[in-house]
Amino acid sequence: MKIWSRLAIIFVIVLAGCAEGAKLVQEREEGGVVTYPFKGEQGSMLSSFRQDALALMKEKCGGPYNIVREGEAKGRTRMTSPVEGAQEIVQERRWGIQFQCK
Repeated sequence: MKIWSRLAIIFVIVLAGCAEGAKLVQEREEGGVVTYPFKGEQGSMLSSFRQDALALMKEKCGGPYNIVREGEAKGRTRMTSPVEGAQEIVQERRWGIQFQCK
């Protein structure tokens, strides 16, 4: 395997490890808000992190919950350097779910 192929594989693994998954960003006594990243072409409903977000809500509530509303939340922009001297700007989109425990 050539050196560039190895570097490309390592780069992909590192990027996958840096991605943030679902997280509870606002916590209240009876619910809160969970956000997770998604890709535009894939959509928020098919994101692999949606199941993680639903599990966080279930864990927080200790069981059932109602989704009050959901929609696109503020994402983030970050700069990566896949190769020294070359920089790339990555736009990350996030989806938010406000929920209420039953």
